[in-house]
Amino acid sequence: MIILYLSSKGFQINTVTIEFPVSIDTLKQCLNDDVKMFKRKYNTIFTWSDLGIMAYSKDGNVAESITISLNLDTHNFSPKQTFGGIFYYNSQNIVSYYKSHKQQHVKLFKGDDSGALVVNNISAWFSVRREQIEAIEISEYTPYVRGAGIPKDKYSIKPLDEEVLTFVDFGFKLSVIEELMYMKELIQPVFDLYEFADWYKARDIDIDEEGYEPIAEVTQYFKDLPIPKRLASEITDFYQDGGNDIYMNLCRFSGGAVEYWDIETAIDAKQFPNLKKVTLCYATDEAYKEFEQMGIEAEWL
Repeated sequence: MIILYLSSKGFQINTVTIEFPVSIDTLKQCLNDDVKMFKRKYNTIFTWSDLGIMAYSKDGNVAESITISLNLDTHNFSPKQTFGGIFYYNSQNIVSYYKSHKQQHVKLFKGDDSGALVVNNISAWFSVRREQIEAIEISEYTPYVRGAGIPKDKYSIKPLDEEVLTFVDFGFKLSVIEELMYMKELIQPVFDLYEFADWYKARDIDIDEEGYEPIAEVTQYFKDLPIPKRLASEITDFYQDGGNDIYMNLCRFSGGAVEYWDIETAIDAKQFPNLKKVTLCYATDEAYKEFEQMGIEAEWL
């Protein structure tokens, strides 16, 4: 049986003290070698399916966090069993302690309505949906600090003094924004949902209440956002995933399983001469066929 400990001594798996980032080899020694690797575009997920444990790695060699699954999910990388071991916070079951000591919860970011239990430089963050704890993520504790003072015009959209792209399909535009804004940072400012909510003055945007559906003002921001035509050549591929920054900022608590941003037509691809491949999870079958007919390699996530 796997026993996890979080205490003043740090985080331990059985008797081994874990410091983040932790090597995948160390995790294999603590858990077992029966692990599956899911290499994605931006990270690699290691899944101990029978143990209900996942590790997230940026480079495929060390893990920045470990996730304990307490509820089964449908992603291909999700464990097939929930965590069957024991997780102690000090000397108590961590879930029981978490539920009975709300004053101990540390908010890791603005809008965090579940919070984490933090000891020294380790946090155990609880993913809670509709009052059910679905997972616990263990990682190095980094206090969330929002920049003091938001410029008054930061999210004011201004006309560009250059040619801009015209989009027929909003879902396609969002995939382009993901690449140009979040991956390559060629479009500024990089949109942050919580900062935008703080900045927006026309009304109070309550992300905790509204974040389960698209927020109209946020959607409109991306619809109005001009994309310089000169950046079209930067798009060589795009990768749709429910956890992409663009989707998390559009609908914070959607969970990824939505159809709000399906690409319905690939006609906008004609503006991107270097686009060679797309990985899709928000698209219609017709759009998929159109990509292939245009000579663009398409695959489902």
